[in-house]
Amino acid sequence: MKVYNFSQYSSLYNKFLSELRDENIQKDSMRFRKNLERLGEISAYEISKTLKENSQVTKTPLGTSKTSVPSENLVLATVLRAGLPLHNGLLKYYDNAENCFISAYRKHTSKEEFEVEIQYMASPNLNDKIVLLSDPMLATGRSMVLAYKALLKKGIPSKIHLVCVIGSEQGVEYISKNLPENTTLWIGAIDSKMTSESYIVPGLGDAGDLAFGKKDDE
Repeated sequence: MKVYNFSQYSSLYNKFLSELRDENIQKDSMRFRKNLERLGEISAYEISKTLKENSQVTKTPLGTSKTSVPSENLVLATVLRAGLPLHNGLLKYYDNAENCFISAYRKHTSKEEFEVEIQYMASPNLNDKIVLLSDPMLATGRSMVLAYKALLKKGIPSKIHLVCVIGSEQGVEYISKNLPENTTLWIGAIDSKMTSESYIVPGLGDAGDLAFGKKDDE
C-alpha cells in the first residue's frame, strides 16, 4: 500500500487541517464542514495527477485546442455520516463520477469495546473502476476494511484510493495488512496514540458530531 501524507509536504492542506484540530475554531460546525470539503478538493487535485488521460480537442471561438483530460471511470464512495463533507469536496472536482454511500457505525458492547457494523450501502457496479473511498478519521482501521469488503459485493475495483484526514499509526498498519496492494492512502496526518475508546490522540474529536451535531446513542 502506498501512503501520501500531506503533513510531510508544503501544502495549503495543512492550514485547513490545523483549523479542524483547533478546539475554538471547530465550535463553528459550518466552518468545520467547509474545511473538510476543502481537504476533499485538495485530495481530488492530488489524486488527479495519478489518473490516465486522453487527448481532447475543444473548439474555441478562434480555433481548436488540444488538452489532456482524465479518462478513467471513477466511483466516489463515502462512509456516513462524517464522510459527507469530504465526499462533497471530491465530487466538486469529479462531478461526472458515480457515487456510493456506506453506513457504518460502532456497536458498543461496553464503554471501551465495540464492533463495527455495516448497515446499508447504495452503490453502482464497481468492476474495473477506480474507487475513492473517503472517511475523515482512520482510528483502528476496522471500519475502512469492512467498508472495502462491502464494496466487493458490487464488483472488483481496478484500484482503491483511500481519502482520510487523520489516522492513527495502528489504523494505518491495520489497513496496510488487510487491503490489496493496489491501494493508495491519502491522509493529512498520522498520529501516534489512541484512547482506550479508540479515539485518535491528539486527533480532533468526533468528526461526525463536529460537522453535524451530537447524536443520541440511546
